[in-house]
Amino acid sequence: MAERIEVLLTEEEVDRRIQEIGDQISRDYAGKQVHLVCVLKGGSFFMCELAKRISVPVSIDFMSVSSYGGDTKSSGVVRIVKDLDEPLKDKHVIVVEDIVDSGRTLSYLLDMLDSRGPLDVRLCTLLDKPDRRVVDVKVDYTGFNIPDEFVVGYGLDYDQKYRNLPYIGVVKFE
Repeated sequence: MAERIEVLLTEEEVDRRIQEIGDQISRDYAGKQVHLVCVLKGGSFFMCELAKRISVPVSIDFMSVSSYGGDTKSSGVVRIVKDLDEPLKDKHVIVVEDIVDSGRTLSYLLDMLDSRGPLDVRLCTLLDKPDRRVVDVKVDYTGFNIPDEFVVGYGLDYDQKYRNLPYIGVVKFE
């Protein structure tokens, strides 16, 4: 089955919104340091661009989780594939994610990270699909609310393709 990509959000729109989020985080954490926790793999593109736009001191760490197993739908069972390298105690933590949909994995992840003693834990996502939410998750910083479409680009993939697109596109199957 062939697919084509239709642009949903242009590179300029994404770039402008990331700058706005970086400015907001810089205001919210004025005089403090933030610790960004990137959820791999998709969140890496967004986190790198976001970190460049935050004017307060930033440290970063990476984590990989899985709740899909071999299926295309979340199993609801979260498995830590790669844990953080640094402790979170007494840090202002912002979890950086590419997209929030059902909220199952992030709800578990946020609770787990909060139990590690940070000063606070907030969630920042480039894309949010609130229509898909089955678990209530508070998103503190949102790039864009999008419809329930299969999207790629800016770290999001379809079968490991299209992560490197500088815009957000919708996959259309032909």
